[in-house]
Amino acid sequence: MSSPAGSHPDPEGAEPVDSVARSRSGRAQHGVIAISAAALVVAAILSAVFLYTKSKVPGTAQSSLRPAGEEQTLRLKGITAAIESRSIMAPLIAAQQVGSLTITKLVASGTRVKQGDLLVEFDRQAQARDFIDKQSQADNLNQQVIEGIAKEDANRAKDETSIKQAEDSLAKAKLEMEKVELLSRIDAEKAQEDLDEAKATLAQLRETFELKRKAALASIRILEIQRDRTRETMLHAQANSAQMEIRSPIDGIVVFNTIWKQGKMGEVQEGDQVNPGVPFLQVVDPTNMEVRVRLNQEDLLGLHIGQKAQVHLDAYNDLVLPGQLESIDPMGIAGDFSPKLRTFSATFSINGHDPRLMPDLSAAVDVDPVAIAASGGQSK
Repeated sequence: MSSPAGSHPDPEGAEPVDSVARSRSGRAQHGVIAISAAALVVAAILSAVFLYTKSKVPGTAQSSLRPAGEEQTLRLKGITAAIESRSIMAPLIAAQQVGSLTITKLVASGTRVKQGDLLVEFDRQAQARDFIDKQSQADNLNQQVIEGIAKEDANRAKDETSIKQAEDSLAKAKLEMEKVELLSRIDAEKAQEDLDEAKATLAQLRETFELKRKAALASIRILEIQRDRTRETMLHAQANSAQMEIRSPIDGIVVFNTIWKQGKMGEVQEGDQVNPGVPFLQVVDPTNMEVRVRLNQEDLLGLHIGQKAQVHLDAYNDLVLPGQLESIDPMGIAGDFSPKLRTFSATFSINGHDPRLMPDLSAAVDVDPVAIAASGGQSK
C-alpha cells in the first residue's frame, strides 16, 4: 500500500514523534520538581540556623522561659586553699657546701600532726662527723693557746731577769767609774768600756723586751682566732645537726608538694635526696579553708563583700558547704586580647569542716541568687 504524499515511511522500530515529545516534557517536569525540593531544603536549613542563632541571643523569648532562680545563680570555678599553713623546706646548711640531703624518716601524707611532732629527719652523719672533727681541732688549738701563754709568761720572766741583771751590771760599772782616779790608766779605760757595754746591753734588752711581748701576743692572738673560727664551725655543725630534724610548727595535716626529683616531678619519699632550701611539704590547718576564684568583668557586677554562697567540691558531689565572699582584687589583670577586659580574683571563706576538704581541690562556688537580687547587681 502506498503512503500519502509528503510523508515518508518510518524506519523499522522508530518511535512516533508525539511519544518523543511527551518523554521530553516529562523530564522537564521532573527537573522543576527537583529544583523546587532543593530550594525548600535550603530554606528549611536557613530557617533552622536563624532560629538557633536567635535562641542564643540574650533576652530572647527562649531565654526568658528559664526559671528565674536559674538565671540569677552565678557559678564560679576555683581552687581550695588553707588560710593558715606552714611551708617546710629542706634546711640550709651553714658553713658547708652540701649538694643534697637524704631523707631517713618521713611522716606519711595526710597525717594529722600536733605542734612539735616529728615531720622529717635527714641523714646527719656528715654534720656529726664535721662536728667531731671541728671539736678536736678546737681543743687542739685551745691547747696551743694555753701553751703559748705559758711560754710567753716564762719568756717574759726570763727577759725581766735579764734586764734586772743588766741594771745591776750598769750600777756596778758606775761604781767602778767613781774610783777611776785611783785606778791605772788601763783599768780606767777598761772600767769605761764596761760602763758603755752595760748601758748598751740594758738599752737593747729594754727595746727587745717590748718587741718580744708584741710578737708573742700576736702569735697567741693568731692561735686564738683560729681556735674561735674552729669553734664557730663546730657550733654551725652542731646547729646543722639539730636542723636535720624538723618538727611541725602548728597543728594540722601534712600535705606533700610536687617537686623536681631524679629527673621527674613527684612527691618525696624516704631515701630521696632534696636540695637545701626546697619546700617539699606543708602543714595546713584544715579547719580554716577558703576558695580562690577568677572573675570576669560581667560576673564582678553581681558580687559584693559578705555575699553568701555554696561551695561544691568536684571530687565529692555530695559535699556542699556554706561560704561567704571575703575579698575581691580591686585592680585585676589585663586580658590576653584586650587591656580593657580584665580578670579579677576573689576569695570565698568556707564555713564548716569536712575530713575530705583538703587544699588544691577543684571547687565550684554558687553565689546565693537571693543575695544577688538584693544587691541590685552592684559591687560595693
